[in-house]
Amino acid sequence: MKTPDGRECRYYYEDFHRGRDVQECRLEQENPKSAKWLTDDCRRCPVPEILRANNDPDMKLILTIRAGFMGFFRRLDVTAVSRTDGAPIADPYVGRLKDSPQLDLFRKALEEINDDKGDTPRP
Repeated sequence: MKTPDGRECRYYYEDFHRGRDVQECRLEQENPKSAKWLTDDCRRCPVPEILRANNDPDMKLILTIRAGFMGFFRRLDVTAVSRTDGAPIADPYVGRLKDSPQLDLFRKALEEINDDKGDTPRP
C-alpha cells in the first residue's frame, strides 16, 4: 500500500472507507519498545527502500521509533534478523549473502554461461 509519503510499503495500512479513519504502521505495532507511530514518520522511514532492495522472505525487520527531546527529532532504527535462526543481519539492504539460495542459482547460471563461452569467470 502507498504510504502518506507516496512510497510502497507492505507494513503500512490505511482505511478511509465509509467514514473510517485508520492509518497504521503494522511493523511498529510488533515492537512494544517503540514509541507511537505518526504519519510523518513515513517520510524518514528506510523500510520501503529496504524492501525494494532486498525482498528476502527469511528476513524479519524490527522498527524502533525513539522520540527525541520534547517529541522533536524522532529517530527510526531498523534492525534485521533471520527468521530461521534469529541471527542478526548486518546490512538489511543486502541480506545474508552466504545462505541465499537465489544468489547460489545466479552464481551457477554465471558459471554455466562462462563455461559455454570458454572464458574464465570474472571475480
